[in-house]
Amino acid sequence: MAKSRNNLLGVGGQRKKLSRADQQGNGPARNADRKAAADHKQELLRKMRERAEASQAGADDADNAGDRTAAQD
Repeated sequence: MAKSRNNLLGVGGQRKKLSRADQQGNGPARNADRKAAADHKQELLRKMRERAEASQAGADDADNAGDRTAAQD
């Protein structure tokens, strides 16, 4: 038999550590706020990418127009 038979520390798995908000019952609302913030961030990133692509396309068109003008001279 093991020497420390009465020491049952760690038997039965581990418990999930609860934050203060979860302990007070404010957990799900906080999680919903995090999801809303993440959705908002994704929307902003999408808009920024669209603007960057549009400005890049405009710059490419301007470069091509300059090449055509030089070729005509």
